[in-house]
Amino acid sequence: MTKRGLFITLEGPEGSGKTTQAGLLHEWLLAEGYDVLRTREPGGTRIGERIRDVLHNPEHTEMVAQAEILLYSAARAQLVSELILPALASGRCVLCDRYFDSTYAYQGYGRGLPLGELREITRFATRGLIPDVTLYLDLAPEVGLRRRVQGGDEINRLDRETLAFHARVHAGYLELVHQEPARWVQIDASGSVPEIQTCLRAEIAARLAAWKAA
Repeated sequence: MTKRGLFITLEGPEGSGKTTQAGLLHEWLLAEGYDVLRTREPGGTRIGERIRDVLHNPEHTEMVAQAEILLYSAARAQLVSELILPALASGRCVLCDRYFDSTYAYQGYGRGLPLGELREITRFATRGLIPDVTLYLDLAPEVGLRRRVQGGDEINRLDRETLAFHARVHAGYLELVHQEPARWVQIDASGSVPEIQTCLRAEIAARLAAWKAA
C-alpha cells in the first residue's frame, strides 16, 4: 500500500517572500530525491487560474466579501480534487503556496466574515483536507507592502487594501498560529532569503524524517 504523501503549505502576509521560498524549497526537495507537486492558491489548475484572474484584477473594486470567499473556495475545490488529493494518494509530497488559512486570515480576520461559516465552506471545498505542516513567514504588514512596491511586483486588488486591513490579516495569522501550534511553524521573514530558506529546510527535514519513520 502506498504511503500518503506529506502536505506542506506556506502562508504569510503580502511581501513575505512565500513564492520565492516555495521555489527554493521545491528545488531542494527534488534534489533530495522527493517526488513533489508544487502548486499555488488561487490557481494551480486551468479553472483555478481563470478564477485567480478575476479575484486579483484591480478593476473589480465592486466585488463583495461573500463573492470573494466563494470564488477562492471554488478555485480551492478544483485544486484539491484535481491535483492535491491524487498526488498525496500516489505518495507524492505537495508544496502549496497558500491554502485555506489564507481565507481565515484575509476574509475572516481581514474582512470580518464569520469564521464559523468560513470553516464550513472550507470543509466542503477541501473535503476536510488539512495540511501536515504550515510554514508561516511572519513580517510586519507595512514592511511587506513596501517590499511589494519596491520589488516591482504586480500589485493586485488585495494589495491595494488599506494598511489597517493588512494589519488585521497579520493579527489573524498570529491568532491562527496560536490556535494550532502543532501544525504551524512561525519563521521570521525579515532576514535574508538564504537565512529564511535555511530555517525552512530545517523544519521540513524534521517533518520528512518523522513522515518516513511513520
